Amino acid sequence: MDIALLLWAGAGSALGGMSRFALTRAIQSRLATPFPVATFLINASGSLLLGFLMQIAMESTALGAEAAVFLTTGFCGGYTTFSTFSYETVRLLQDGDYRRAAIYATASVVLALTAVFIGMALARALLAARRGAL
Repeated sequence: MDIALLLWAGAGSALGGMSRFALTRAIQSRLATPFPVATFLINASGSLLLGFLMQIAMESTALGAEAAVFLTTGFCGGYTTFSTFSYETVRLLQDGDYRRAAIYATASVVLALTAVFIGMALARALLAARRGAL
């Protein structure tokens, strides 16, 4: 195992987790709704970022191994909140709020998948523009 890459992943994860915590507090403090808006938006933005970064990493040498691990496994892994999403969905179900749980789960998955596709498309466009400028 490459200890340096492990440390990069850990540092990124810490930063991602702190970002998630701060953003969740900022969003939820401004909204009075039982719908977990912060988790919903964090999962979507994290999916967008991960799609973008993975496409860049696959199609270019712009990210070295350390940066890729820091940003993808580390930051995005610490930032996105799939376990929180799962817990919140179960809580909605346990509270008998089946309609809201179904909307939340379905919309979260659709939005996250869409965000990954958009992130990948943005990365492809950026790389194509960059290649055209060379």
